[in-house]
Amino acid sequence: QVQLAESGGGLVTPGGSLRLSCVVSGFTLDDYSVAWYRQAPGKEREGVACVGARGRNTVYADSVKGRFTMSRDNAENTMYLQMNNLEPEDTAVYYCTSVDFILCGVGPAEQYEYWGQGTQVTVSS
Repeated sequence: QVQLAESGGGLVTPGGSLRLSCVVSGFTLDDYSVAWYRQAPGKEREGVACVGARGRNTVYADSVKGRFTMSRDNAENTMYLQMNNLEPEDTAVYYCTSVDFILCGVGPAEQYEYWGQGTQVTVSS
């Protein structure tokens, strides 16, 4: 069955780094578009980054370009989000997600079908 499980969240100071991991099961990672979304209290879930099936495309939200890097290890069915130079505005619950589309996007979250449980990232001094 399709399952996604995030890990790696935590508390960091501004300018710090974290690497989030998401282990997926029940599907072949390379055949799906995968993405990271985040949701802060009182805000809608927003896309952070995505990679299309077979690496067809990659998209980053403007707010994280140059700071975050998304990658996939297809052999291990694991996706990652390397977050550098974190800012307080990055504080949110981060979710990994997937859908069997060829191309990915970071628009409305409704385009994605399968979701992990979320991992909390807090950036504070």
